Amino acid sequence: MAATTDASAPSEGQAQVCDVLVVGGGINGCGIARDLAGRGWRVVLCERDDLASHTSSSSTKLIHGGLRYLEHGEFALVRKALQEREVLLRSAPHIMWPLRFVMPHDAAQRPAWMVRAGLFLYDHLARREVLPASSGIDLRLHPAGAPLKPQYTRGFVYSDGWVDDARLVVLAAIEARERGAAVHTRTACVKARRGANGWRATLADANGATRTVQARALVNAAGPWAESFLRGVATPAAGEALATRRLRLVKGSHIVVPRCFEHDHAYLFQNPDRRIIFAIPYEGEFTLIGTTDVEIAPDDPGAARIDAAETAYLCEQASRYLRVPVRPDDVVWSYAGVRPLLDDAAADPSAVTRDYLLEAHHVAGEAAPLLTVWGGKITTFRKLAEDAADEVGRMLGERRPAWTAGAKLPGGDLSGWIGAPRRPDTDFERFVAELRRRHAWLPGPLVRRLARAYGSRIERVLGAATSLDALGVEVAPGLHEAELCYLQREEWASAADDVLWRRSKLGLHCTSTERERVADWIARRKAALPAAPPCVKRA
Repeated sequence: MAATTDASAPSEGQAQVCDVLVVGGGINGCGIARDLAGRGWRVVLCERDDLASHTSSSSTKLIHGGLRYLEHGEFALVRKALQEREVLLRSAPHIMWPLRFVMPHDAAQRPAWMVRAGLFLYDHLARREVLPASSGIDLRLHPAGAPLKPQYTRGFVYSDGWVDDARLVVLAAIEARERGAAVHTRTACVKARRGANGWRATLADANGATRTVQARALVNAAGPWAESFLRGVATPAAGEALATRRLRLVKGSHIVVPRCFEHDHAYLFQNPDRRIIFAIPYEGEFTLIGTTDVEIAPDDPGAARIDAAETAYLCEQASRYLRVPVRPDDVVWSYAGVRPLLDDAAADPSAVTRDYLLEAHHVAGEAAPLLTVWGGKITTFRKLAEDAADEVGRMLGERRPAWTAGAKLPGGDLSGWIGAPRRPDTDFERFVAELRRRHAWLPGPLVRRLARAYGSRIERVLGAATSLDALGVEVAPGLHEAELCYLQREEWASAADDVLWRRSKLGLHCTSTERERVADWIARRKAALPAAPPCVKRA
């Protein structure tokens, strides 16, 4: 259902009027804005930084049920996440794809029967059409055994999925905008007052300019800042308590090292502390290793960084399995994300539930409902958004049907290139082959990267170009002016980090000098707008 009215810009001095104000530009906020706008409500979304600046670009980048959550009895969460895997894989085959995981058997950690039982449940808790079932393997014969120490002779292999997490957020925001939502990045909600007729919020951009939004309902999807938003920004009616729950903030850190193995499987390694870490093929030339679980104080989640102890831990645990040890000096990049987990009194941060809770503050017959999102994980973002939109509709007294279960995300509909879809992974390869046929002038690595990033919308980047020269100056290796202009124009990219570390991971492949060239180009382009020359030379 397309939006019939926009949350249009107000006249000078007037408030921007909408049905729902969504605070937070991570995966949950953008997913909720997308769902609400698709049901026809007028939506405004604000994010104080760039889209996916924090937790949503700092995940392990997996679409998974959470095999280890079975040990904690989280069967409902695992089932819900497993049900979403193939829904998501079909919605955006360019940024998500199936991935096989190898778990070397370490009898000192978990007996083989327990692992087999867990994998049996994992295979059968939800229907699978694309992902193959688990099986046992002989690591002495399987290619995944070669990088491992010789004592690991048996193992198990199972299926989950991979996602470019930051691009997933951007695609949700793009669709929200195309269905009528107003998306304001680098714009903080600094005040929200509940009144008799709704919420009146003040938004402030990076330059200090403010605007007022009048909303019938407010959605707090601020992630690690959800609790502090309720305690410091949202102003309730007299005597009303908005913050009734507490978050536990758990830092998850990752390291990236030069490629540790040549095959295309990932590893799940069991650790003596009963935790697990993953080692995942990453960006062709690298291996991603993570994650940690370190509880942090709620003071400033945005300041969280990996520390030396976490780096040492990840290196040590990976080296327990790999023939060639991983050392801190090997780390070429690292990142840390803060998971906003609902406090369930678990003593171990690893055992805190990853499920979400939607908390409604609303009295029947009264105006200005509030919905707060507590917790969540990237795999269940679509279902969370659907549940949130259902709840907003209930509070507004306007129930409208859900629509996202079978919908494609922007760029995910490849049928115009390859005909009827078959299965997501092979569909993408057919798309790449057709793209190469139509644009034989594009170098192989570039065509695959652009296909992964933009899917069927790639021609919005290429325009009418018929040669590399027509894409403009190559500002950094494989990054031309045409793509930079597209990212600025269509994807809210306004700084080098937006491009190099969120809209892409080109920062990993660039030198510091090349990264600086991108920053300089963006600065010059912003200074020249709107008088800047066209980005693409027309044929």
